Amino acid sequence: MAQRDPNLSNWAVWATRLALWSLRLALFSLAVAAIGLTLARYDVIAKLAGFSALLGGGLISALALILGIAGLVAGRKGSDPSRPRGIAGVAISFAYVGFLATRPLVAGDAPAIHDITTDLSNPPQFEALPLRSDNLAGVGTMENWRKIHSEAYGDLAPITLSKPVAEATADAIRLAKQAGWQIVASDPARGHVEATASVSYIRFQDDVAIRIVPTADGRRSRVDMRSVSRVGIGDLGVNARRIRDFLEALAAE
Repeated sequence: MAQRDPNLSNWAVWATRLALWSLRLALFSLAVAAIGLTLARYDVIAKLAGFSALLGGGLISALALILGIAGLVAGRKGSDPSRPRGIAGVAISFAYVGFLATRPLVAGDAPAIHDITTDLSNPPQFEALPLRSDNLAGVGTMENWRKIHSEAYGDLAPITLSKPVAEATADAIRLAKQAGWQIVASDPARGHVEATASVSYIRFQDDVAIRIVPTADGRRSRVDMRSVSRVGIGDLGVNARRIRDFLEALAAE
């Protein structure tokens, strides 16, 4: 059985124990998150279960942070050989907790909706890809969805291209492939595209529908777009950013 070093005070003993557990828990939290996210990435477990592992790791890391700070405080009055471990535990856990804490800031004021489009009255329809059965989760009715959507994303609108439908659709397909989306259906003559985009390491999947129709004069094309998350209620603004970025790139072609 290991003997206590007689040269260590009670405070130093506590500092050593706390520093050791802080570092252990900080490393364990990273392992929990990494394993959960990786299993979800390859669909061994559900995507939301993998995300829960990330949050669970955050709780463990928060505990590691508290223990690490307590250990550093306990050892501040004398020589503390465990101080480097305590500092490492605090640094790792602080970075983890800080990452999670800043996610809402990255999302900004994005509302808790997951179906985003440039045409609220007549969104592009999915034909090859099924629209999730609980697509009104979090909003209840189409009227509520339209109200929340228009207040949050009033800037989203279709674009008009000085190209015929077939050419504009071909450009859209090419840009979608460049973005790494999986093209599920495409019909250049009709101006219809469906694709699936993956988000983040965990590969949350969002479905995209693009509708391109001729303008009244027949010489230009109107492009509408829709992006829908397959799971969750809110999307942290991801779908709106995808639509803005894609239409901006398409308009620049």
